[in-house]
Amino acid sequence: MGDRRQGIGCPRRLTNVTPTATRPYTTDPNEPWPYDFMMSAEAIHTRATGVPWSSDLRVLAARFGDTTAVTNGCEQLSYNELCSRAHALAARLMAAGVGPGQCVGTLLPNGLAAVWACYGIKLTGAAEAPLNWGYTTDEIGWSAGLAEFRIVVSLDARANELRAINLEPLTVEAFTDLDPGTTLPPVPTEARGRIMFSSGTTGRPKGAVYTHGRRWTGEQMLKASLPFTPCPGSRILMMTPFSHGAALLTFAWCDFGGEVILLNGVDTDRVLVLLRSGSIDAVFAPPTVLAKIAAACGNERFSGVRCVFTGTAPLTAALYEKACAIFGPVVRVTFGKTECINPITTLGPDDTHAHFTLEERTAGTCVGWPAPGVEIRIHGEADVDGGADTPGEVWLRAPQMSVGLIEAGSFKPHEPDGWHQTGDLGRLDSRGRLWLTGRIADVIKTGGYRVNPDEIEALLTGIHKCGAVCVTSIPSDYWGEIIVAVAENAGDGWEVEAAERVSVLSRHKHPRAYLRVESLPRNPQGKINRRHLCELILATHEFIDGSYPKLSRKYA
Repeated sequence: MGDRRQGIGCPRRLTNVTPTATRPYTTDPNEPWPYDFMMSAEAIHTRATGVPWSSDLRVLAARFGDTTAVTNGCEQLSYNELCSRAHALAARLMAAGVGPGQCVGTLLPNGLAAVWACYGIKLTGAAEAPLNWGYTTDEIGWSAGLAEFRIVVSLDARANELRAINLEPLTVEAFTDLDPGTTLPPVPTEARGRIMFSSGTTGRPKGAVYTHGRRWTGEQMLKASLPFTPCPGSRILMMTPFSHGAALLTFAWCDFGGEVILLNGVDTDRVLVLLRSGSIDAVFAPPTVLAKIAAACGNERFSGVRCVFTGTAPLTAALYEKACAIFGPVVRVTFGKTECINPITTLGPDDTHAHFTLEERTAGTCVGWPAPGVEIRIHGEADVDGGADTPGEVWLRAPQMSVGLIEAGSFKPHEPDGWHQTGDLGRLDSRGRLWLTGRIADVIKTGGYRVNPDEIEALLTGIHKCGAVCVTSIPSDYWGEIIVAVAENAGDGWEVEAAERVSVLSRHKHPRAYLRVESLPRNPQGKINRRHLCELILATHEFIDGSYPKLSRKYA
């Protein structure tokens, strides 16, 4: 029990972080970090000499040996095998000339290879550029141009596609190299360590650049904020793309000797079998995944799960009620972004339950308090700091944040003094919690008014016989834009209930049309793409503009 309480298995643990500097971030290895950390002596040594990814992984293998680190439900990868395959891949990449700061792409579905490839690349000091398995050739080519990588670790199934755009595939099926048995030196702290691509919902994806030092700091902060410390035998179930949020929790679980169950997508039959086994300690389920699990569970209850991690999208009161009925009050809300990995803010299970059961509903989604070392500012239209409950754009600064963005081939560091303008709309309440109310890019301008579509969507959540509802807009010469509500797999009469729900809003916030589609357009991360939905509406409907605009479906 002593090991579990003290977090043994994590070689280094961030004890306290206090940002004090005010100058811009830098990627110059000769410049000190823009934050003056209060760290343990060992952490200070790590910052000065580099990040010892290789020796850390060797320690995990020596400690946990043949214990299962990762499984896809059919195959297992032990800690010894994880260490061996990662070091073998690192040796192959270094022989090909890959070194610190250079970039290597990965194009892998959820599975064992995605995990050991990720570990292997960071052992070399290179920057991994994880690509979502659902990326098209055009998206892969765009990402390769941004991040400047040539080698892509992938499967045979995508090899010819990669060669066609002049990339060099290194396929995992044919990879039989052996671990050379050496421990690699620490990698430079300020070298590029990972490039994360944005979802692309508002245009071409951008690349968020992380240094190895910031990757390491983020991993320690995430472990320090866990609601309980994993141990050998602790099992976490994940099914979202490893290239995003699942990777962070995998690193955290493995650092403590736990077991990661990484499914390739939301297979509810397999999920239910695992939950019924009573062996699952935690589940990572963003709202879209949580909704699918809730629909499949019916009235079943799984009391053995200690925490349901959720984030990436707003959690509605209706969905929380369903999750609570299935798992109990164990849902934990976190906020992270491509540009700044978790934890930005956290709302623990007790606080989440109190929020949804005791607090009066207000506009926006509460995502909790900033993690230690994370600073949040709210900027209004006058570009000044707002007070408590004053809405505006969310700015943030954090020790685990990316150093800047690559856009169309050029690197753009974050704002002076290290602030990142998130594009999120939000406010800080009197208790210091962050509430998100929408995206600046999604704000609809109609008839001289600004309307936040998230406010309307919140009222339309949970309509009987209706899936997800998205509020978007289409351009109008008369109004500027008109508001349209689109439901997924909606039954007859949903429009009547929807209109009744929005009647409490000001007239200019009412949708001008209520439409139905079989499925809403989503990106590879599962987020609804409002821009693509607008294109779908215009392609399938005739639009008559004017003081009383109308939309009618086209017929072939």
